[in-house]
Amino acid sequence: MLDLIPAFGGFASTVIVFIVALSIIVAVHEYGHYIVGRWCGIHAEVFSIGFGPVLYSRPDKRGTVWQVAALPFGGYVKFLGDADAASGVDGDGMRTMDAEARARTMHGAALYKRALTVAAGPAANFLLSIAIFGLVAVFSGIATDRPVVAEMRLVAAQEGLTGPGALRPGDRILAIEGVETPDYPALLQASRDIAAVSVLRYVVERGGREIEVAGPFPMPALVDAVQPRSAAAAAGMRSGDLITAVDGRPIVAFRELQEIVTASEGQPLTLTIQRGDRRIESELTPRVVDLPRDGGGFEQRVLIGITGGLIFEPETRMPGAFEAVQIGAAQTWRIITASISGLVHMVQGAISTCNLQGPLGIAQTTGDAAQQGVESFIWFIAVLSAAIGLLNLFPIPVLDGGHLVFHAWEAVTGKPPAERVLQVLMTVGLVLILSLMLFGLSNDILCR
Repeated sequence: MLDLIPAFGGFASTVIVFIVALSIIVAVHEYGHYIVGRWCGIHAEVFSIGFGPVLYSRPDKRGTVWQVAALPFGGYVKFLGDADAASGVDGDGMRTMDAEARARTMHGAALYKRALTVAAGPAANFLLSIAIFGLVAVFSGIATDRPVVAEMRLVAAQEGLTGPGALRPGDRILAIEGVETPDYPALLQASRDIAAVSVLRYVVERGGREIEVAGPFPMPALVDAVQPRSAAAAAGMRSGDLITAVDGRPIVAFRELQEIVTASEGQPLTLTIQRGDRRIESELTPRVVDLPRDGGGFEQRVLIGITGGLIFEPETRMPGAFEAVQIGAAQTWRIITASISGLVHMVQGAISTCNLQGPLGIAQTTGDAAQQGVESFIWFIAVLSAAIGLLNLFPIPVLDGGHLVFHAWEAVTGKPPAERVLQVLMTVGLVLILSLMLFGLSNDILCR
């Protein structure tokens, strides 16, 4: 992967990439409100990225002022009839409008138009996530069903692992040490079951013939990706690092590393790492992490924050448009359900509230993701976009979900909540949001 910014880790660099990521997400969210509102005949007076003093503004032919403000941590669309950026009602202004003008306001348009306009913001965030995940699948490709070597990831240093008698690109792996590997689940299971030794017997299909060759262990302690805000990220580990020993004990398989980390119970470990031609040692302390289970719920595990990779790059294929959308939608749905489950478990006390990050934690995570490369950074934008879309649907006044609750009340009772009630609820909602932000900020400082 390409480094997004050299020498990452500095506060300024982290802030920059966080602002870039947040601005993209906010722009998409607010554009969702704007474009659906425009389609519904609701006039937008201001489209702003950021708050506070205006740095740049430009009116368009429809009378909407597009602007960038000095405080880049958010944005808003101010529709006709809004008193402020939070879409409070401009009562005095509304009372002076005729029926035609009121129909072009956020508070005088038909109820379904207002509801669609409000819901369009979170929907735009979800669509952004789906699009990014789908496009990543298109450009990166997805592994074919059969395990075929596209490229060896490590140069085989051992004698006998080079030349015609060694595993090489183009080989379709049929078996390892007598264990059949018709697909990737079988190959991964074999890497968990067979002996952890440096050189293994592979049966491969090459040029239409089945032959036996020598090859490395299929899933060594090779770093495929480093998780943001993890022990590995703090230790400066990188994708492509090969861990050859832990506390001086040589290891071959990724599963050996997992067993050692689990047995450490959070005590410091010294890793011996092969990084290209260099051999380095790095000390890190594994952390206890709450991880979602596939079937629901969470489990606590001791982790250093890396994912393992195969000894080779798999042969890939490009998914079709419909399949890419399915992949994007499935990934977005997993983020939404995992986020909801995490919040429920935190409220129930089943997992630590330290799992809730504040602005500093999110900024650091963004910086760590950017340090892993452009693809990782873009992927995290999709993750954050889905999370922000979900957050905005919470039924809290000030947020889009709160406005949808007000619209639901109007649909049931035939009239909106009284202006005084709305003002009180909006104030309560603002206090709740600020309290949540402060709680998250305290977690960023105190939870390590």
